[in-house]
Amino acid sequence: MTILVTGATGSVGRHVVDGLLARGEQVRATTRDPGQANLPGAADVRQADINDPDTFLPALEGVDKLYLFPHFARLEYFLGKVKEAGVRRIVTLSSSSTVQRLRTNKEAGDEHLRVEQAVEDTGLEWTHLRPGMFAGNTGEWAETIKLEGVAYGAYPQAAMAPIHERDIAEVGIAALLEDGHLYARYSLTGPETHTRVELVRIIGEVLGRELKFREQTPAEAVAFFRAQGWPDDVITMIEGYRAEASRRPDEVTDTVERVLGRPALSYRQWVQDHADWFQ
Repeated sequence: MTILVTGATGSVGRHVVDGLLARGEQVRATTRDPGQANLPGAADVRQADINDPDTFLPALEGVDKLYLFPHFARLEYFLGKVKEAGVRRIVTLSSSSTVQRLRTNKEAGDEHLRVEQAVEDTGLEWTHLRPGMFAGNTGEWAETIKLEGVAYGAYPQAAMAPIHERDIAEVGIAALLEDGHLYARYSLTGPETHTRVELVRIIGEVLGRELKFREQTPAEAVAFFRAQGWPDDVITMIEGYRAEASRRPDEVTDTVERVLGRPALSYRQWVQDHADWFQ
């Protein structure tokens, strides 16, 4: 049977596609622009737009399991079509904001909880992935590190446990392929916490360069993100999370190791895998 991966060009979705193909699974991947997707040739790539769930209906034919990127218009309608198509299992990319419930992150938490509840209401098999900080979020520093050797940001002592997106995908793949993860809500983190200053130091060590963290005020950080075209709701979510992490460090979970039988990948490993971003 076929596994459908929505959000297949996302930072997690790409790893889900690659990992499933490596295991010999039949993978159908959806993206708004297949011509620009750069997905593996072994995947059955279909055009679909999360803002128009009807574009997904042809891609649901023959699908047994679904990796769900959560930001769908008319989600309940789409999930109804998923059930009608005979899909029996959904693995949802959710967020740690569902349990952190930060004051500045409450809207994001509410939205992810709504998605989780909609999936559960289908009556199908489900597993929810609740990652915290994506290691890839530090890509926000790529250009200034390249040009100046400097990473800008507020909350330098925010202590977070960044998770390699490949680990999120691998846990998701386990939930798609194995029966031991049904109805689990998996809180996912990297193996250790680092302050933002420490993250910059690790990048520098991997690159063999001396880098600096230059602190901004919260208002300067917001203006910096807006100048780069970040949506206000994303800025509020991320900066709220960092403000909270400066007062209360992330709690590291062992979920990745329990599910995969190996330690979670380190932030240093992530930087090694993405060093070209910063060079």
